[in-house]
Amino acid sequence: MPLLEEEILHCEGCGVKLQMEDPLKLGYVPEQALQKIPVICQRCFRIKHYNEMSSATLNQDDFLRMLGSIGHTKSLVIHIVDLFDFEGSLIGGLQRFIGNNPVLLVVNKIDLLPKVTNWNKLHNWVQKQAKENGLKTEGIVLVSAKKNIGFDRLLRMVEEQRKGRDIYVVGATNVGKSTLINNLIRDFSDLEGELTTSSYPGTTLDLIKIPLDDGKSIIDTPGIVYKHRLTELVDKADLRYVLPDKPLKPMVYQLNEKQTLFFGALARFDFVKGERQSFTCYMSNAIAIHRTKLDNADKLYEEHRGELLQPPSSDKIDALPPFTRYPVRVAKGSRTDILISGLGWIKVNGEAGADIEVHVPKGVKIAVRTSLI
Repeated sequence: MPLLEEEILHCEGCGVKLQMEDPLKLGYVPEQALQKIPVICQRCFRIKHYNEMSSATLNQDDFLRMLGSIGHTKSLVIHIVDLFDFEGSLIGGLQRFIGNNPVLLVVNKIDLLPKVTNWNKLHNWVQKQAKENGLKTEGIVLVSAKKNIGFDRLLRMVEEQRKGRDIYVVGATNVGKSTLINNLIRDFSDLEGELTTSSYPGTTLDLIKIPLDDGKSIIDTPGIVYKHRLTELVDKADLRYVLPDKPLKPMVYQLNEKQTLFFGALARFDFVKGERQSFTCYMSNAIAIHRTKLDNADKLYEEHRGELLQPPSSDKIDALPPFTRYPVRVAKGSRTDILISGLGWIKVNGEAGADIEVHVPKGVKIAVRTSLI
């Protein structure tokens, strides 16, 4: 039976309006599930209990409309980004959408970096990158939502900056937004249950308001789907290979010019010209790296993609867009990373300069930056 207007409920997992008419549409909930607390839709139930995949996401216009509504409020904005994919997960032009509201930049997944990382240098690196991307912040916090690292400092900064306002949390998909908010809920709210967390994009589908003890709210926004991130293009079953879930083990390769590295069948790195030097690869340890001669690279890819070179496997390889080539010139004396959005980055260790070509599925973002580590 349909829910009456005064009985309209929203899923406490993803925020979508609940309905009992059509099991194939978003927001479906069996009648008996309405008696449970918290009330969540069938989709969230399956993600939460069975880690089941879902293809339901909002389109880009809906995301931008929700983001634009923040500019008409007086709020504190927490912008969470993924350190593993900093340039790929940063929301471009955020200030344009949120007006004069203050921003805290929360950089998640620091647990993926080696333990010897200099955190002060990392903080300065983030500050510089944010400024170069036109993002004004009231503060930067390095955290691991998964490991609960840096959370005390975040709480202190939220208290300092909030000044009795609502808190909007914004970010791209798969940056750890829901995990972060669940931690905030435990400190600021008596709400039962928690948001749906999953490694699959589009888990949150509408604004979710979590009431705070002072009458204000934390508002979770849907994760923005950026198609320039490789994580949005691979088959969902392959996300477990691409998204690292443990500290990275950097792989160092000494390359002569005219040598190539393949990262599964997801990307290709050609050292075209330069003195012999080392390159350090920072990416999921589940990605197999293969080295070959540049002259053999085209043939190796054509004959072994989806087999020797995987992920993706042979039955999924054709779903990826064809490779596009990006030339990169690394200047002498520079400390340079080449980021492949959603896959990781390659650090150029030599100071002699290098001519490089990166091949990635069409549309995937490549960023050349000052080395993170």
